[in-house]
Amino acid sequence: MDVLSRYEPLIDDFAAFRAACERPLPSVVRVNEIKATPERARTALEEEGVGYEPCEWHPGLLRLDTDHPGRTWGAFHGWVHGQEEVSALPAVVCDPEPGERVWAACAAPGGKATQLAARADDAGLVVANDRNLGRLSALRFNAERLGVTSMAVTNRDARNYSLDPFDFEEFDRALCDVPCSCEGTIRKNPDALDRWSLGYLDEIASTQEAILRRAIQATRSGGTVVYSTCTFAPEENEAVLDDVLDREDCRLVDFTCALDSRPGVTEWEGEHFDPSVQRAKRIYPHLNDTGGFFCAKLEVGG
Repeated sequence: MDVLSRYEPLIDDFAAFRAACERPLPSVVRVNEIKATPERARTALEEEGVGYEPCEWHPGLLRLDTDHPGRTWGAFHGWVHGQEEVSALPAVVCDPEPGERVWAACAAPGGKATQLAARADDAGLVVANDRNLGRLSALRFNAERLGVTSMAVTNRDARNYSLDPFDFEEFDRALCDVPCSCEGTIRKNPDALDRWSLGYLDEIASTQEAILRRAIQATRSGGTVVYSTCTFAPEENEAVLDDVLDREDCRLVDFTCALDSRPGVTEWEGEHFDPSVQRAKRIYPHLNDTGGFFCAKLEVGG
């Protein structure tokens, strides 16, 4: 099955979309502002002879003229962290403040979780959880390399996550960058669609919904929950939001996205979704020369 062709009805310039999916992904790093300013990081790259181009929408993201960003001096010392450009969006939307308690429900290998800590000036608490024990070593390594001191790492199933070990009852914010079919990663993982099936979409969507519901339950009234995937499938995106809106006390809210994007879809293969899913953002590879992505912001209660 040609998986991408199923999304042709959703995409204005499908030929451009298809062509972008076949091109290699640009090499991008995020400046880790716990250790360095963007200016200092750029100077280090210049002294090393590594060319770069700032990403227009985010001053802390740099497109590098190298296929090995992790081998740079700045990466070794934790000044920069290799991170796909579009994957920096959820932490920006979550936007934690110093002193807040934030839950990263599916945090390994740590790019978004460490970004959350940096955005809060490494002051507060980021609880970085992942169910996969094997991936936690990468999460801990990245947190240590980047100088994060405000992080607690846990190894639990996010679907029934308990706050009993902590001395608080609710988070202020949560980021659910959930496991998904990874269709949007095809530019860096050409075999991402090899095991794709409709059955898997149904299976993973159930997991995604459970994780998002638990995040809403564990976040205070008035708090923020961000939901994101790297897939195009409405079954994993708008359909999940639609189900959660019916089951939990929350609402989708508008948010600013400096990347070119498209609104969430309200209909897919005969199924209709809550009109508010249009507040979510769909980011296709050809719009910004990035990977594919989906992001939504919810407010708990009220």
